[in-house]
Amino acid sequence: MRRGQRSLLLSSTPSLLLRSLVLLSLCPRGQAVQAENVTVLEGGTAQISCRLQNYDGSIVVIQNPRRQTLFFNGTRALKDDRFQMVLFTPRLVRITLINVSVSDEGGYFCQLYTDDTHHQVATLSVVVPPEVPTVEVKTEAVEGGEVELTCMSPRSKPPATLRWVRDRREIAGVISQQENGKTVSVSNTIRIPVERKDNGAALSCEASHPALVGQKRVRHYSLDVHFAPTVKIIPPQGILREGDSLSLTCSVTGNPLPRDIQWSRVNDTLPERAEKTGNILQMSRLSQSHNGTYLCQAHNNYGRAADHYTLLVYDPGAVVETHSAVPYAVIGGILALLVFTVICVLIVTIWCSVRQKGSYLTHEASGLDEHGEVQEAFLNGNDASQGKKEYLL
Repeated sequence: MRRGQRSLLLSSTPSLLLRSLVLLSLCPRGQAVQAENVTVLEGGTAQISCRLQNYDGSIVVIQNPRRQTLFFNGTRALKDDRFQMVLFTPRLVRITLINVSVSDEGGYFCQLYTDDTHHQVATLSVVVPPEVPTVEVKTEAVEGGEVELTCMSPRSKPPATLRWVRDRREIAGVISQQENGKTVSVSNTIRIPVERKDNGAALSCEASHPALVGQKRVRHYSLDVHFAPTVKIIPPQGILREGDSLSLTCSVTGNPLPRDIQWSRVNDTLPERAEKTGNILQMSRLSQSHNGTYLCQAHNNYGRAADHYTLLVYDPGAVVETHSAVPYAVIGGILALLVFTVICVLIVTIWCSVRQKGSYLTHEASGLDEHGEVQEAFLNGNDASQGKKEYLL
C-alpha cells in the first residue's frame, strides 16, 4: 500500500455563516491537498471537501474529530446517516453533514496515502444563535416598591448580548454568564421602582448575536403592578321623586381587580326591591322609605376602599305645597305689619287725646274762680260806674 498525504477540506453552503478559508499544505514540493475551515449554524448543513492535486488513485480516508473513519475511498465506514458522500473525483472529494450540533465541532482529517502519508485538518465551528429570551419576575411589583426582572438567554454560542429597553431607552442592569458545556447562558437583571401609573407599561428584552446578522430576538413584557382598589359611585342626574327609578354604578379599579363588590345602606338594610348586579344597584318605585346613605365597598389583597351616596326622595305634593305656601306667608307678614302699625297709631292718638283733656280741665277751673268774683260783686251791689268787666270762659 502506498502512503501519501492526508488532508481535510471543510466548506459551507451559501446559507452557512462566517466562512473562513484557510489553505494548508503539508507537501514540501507542491500543494497536494487544500482544506477550508467551516463555520455553520447549529441545525444546518456543513460541507466538508478535500481538494486533491496530482491524484493517482491512492487511498483517501476521511475521519471525524474522534479519529473515527467516516469514509474509505468513497465507501461508508461509520454508521452515521447524517454523513453522506456526495462527490468523489480525482480532484474533489466532498461529504455533507446534516443537522449539525455543537458536539460535531472539531478537526476533520483528510488523509491521502502516497509514498508518504500526510493529513490535513479543517476545523468545523458551530454557532448557536439565541432563542427569544425569557423574562423571570424575581420580586412582585407592588405600588410604592421595586420590581426585579431578569431577562434570560439560556443557550448561545458565542454569548448573546442582552439589553432591557423602555420607551426606546436602555435600562442598565447586572449581566452574568454561565458556561453550559460548549454553550453559554446569559442573564440581565434590573430593579426599577414602580407606581400605580406604571401598571401595563411596556418593556422589552432584546437579544443580539453575530449569527442574527443585525436582527434581534425580542421578548416583550408588560409591568404588572399590584395596588389597592379605588371606588367611586356614579350618581344620577336631577332630582329623584316618588315613583322614579334609581340606578347606581360603582366604578372600581385595582390590581387585581376586586371581584366581590358589596352594597349596603348605613344603619339600615337594603330596601326589598333593591337589585344588585355586580357593580350596579337598581331600585324601582322610589319612596320616602328609600332615603338613606348607600355604601359601595371593594377590597383585594392590597387594600380596601369605599364610597357613599345619600339618597333623598322628594314628594311632588309636598314640593307643590311648599311653593304654594310661600305667597301666603308673605301676605301674612304684610298683614301683621299693618296691624302693628294701626295699633301703634291708635296708642299715639289716645295718648295725645289724654294730654289735651287734662289741659282743658285746668283752664275750666280757672274760669270758675273769676265768675265767682263777678257774682259776689253783683250781690254786694257794686256800682255800675265801677265799670263793666267781661270774662271769657
